[in-house]
Amino acid sequence: MDLRQIEYIVKIADEGSITKAAAQLYISQSGLNQQLLKLEKELGLPLFHRSKYELRPTQAGQIYIDYGRRMLEQKREAYARIRDIAGNNAGSLRIGLTPERGTTMLLHIYADFHALFPNITIEPQEIHVKKQLSMLMQDYLDIGFVTLTGQDKLPGMEFVSIRTERILLGIPRTHPLAAHANEPYAPYAHISLSHFADTMFILMFKGSTLRGVIDPLFETAGFSPRILFETASNRTLYTMVKKSMGCTLIPETYALEQESIAYFVLPQNPVWELAIAYRKGHYLSKPAEAFIRLAQRYWNQ
Repeated sequence: MDLRQIEYIVKIADEGSITKAAAQLYISQSGLNQQLLKLEKELGLPLFHRSKYELRPTQAGQIYIDYGRRMLEQKREAYARIRDIAGNNAGSLRIGLTPERGTTMLLHIYADFHALFPNITIEPQEIHVKKQLSMLMQDYLDIGFVTLTGQDKLPGMEFVSIRTERILLGIPRTHPLAAHANEPYAPYAHISLSHFADTMFILMFKGSTLRGVIDPLFETAGFSPRILFETASNRTLYTMVKKSMGCTLIPETYALEQESIAYFVLPQNPVWELAIAYRKGHYLSKPAEAFIRLAQRYWNQ
């Protein structure tokens, strides 16, 4: 089996489209289609069901794709092991990063990593957690930087814990209930979310990991929040509360400016975990292990 050909077929399966796969592989659509037709003729069976909108693997195609993935992974692992033995530290490290702080972390540790492994190319991708976990399972990433809860942990994954982080209620200091908050930079006061049933909220988008943490808090408090705006950015949550546009639930890392925002701890003390994730059985190269150590040092400083 031709490994390049395997890569082509696996990419078609992932994208569900020859056009999209060709763009990802930087080859012509017609060239990729010819490779597929050539292989199907060789095997004597179609590998995909073709429709106007997508390509779906046939039974034979799924067998080819499953074995192909394993072969591509074994090739990458073999090269990584050989490079570790040789000490030449060449190649690449494919890293998934959560938006905003994942990228911030990379900026802070990149120089130290590059000093240790000048010939390793970091291939970062800023991706939300669920997509990262999917890409890790499909071997499109070596490691991922994620925030999640216990129920988000897939059985086929390994997780290296970095730290736990509280989720705080943030409200403008102009809000009447801000009178119950402590002074800025003092320990956070406690308050029940049920007092905010008539308050406007700015929240992370539906389906996000953070919403998986906070939506049950509203259910426990006995109301559905009045939502002014949903976003993919924790910095937007922070900025809109600072502008007195509403209240939010926000990770403690982003609870920065406290002159305009009052923060509270809720009775349930909601938390999530910052972790490095990789697929169970995936070989961690020496550069990958070093990146994990640098990430742990960054977050524990």
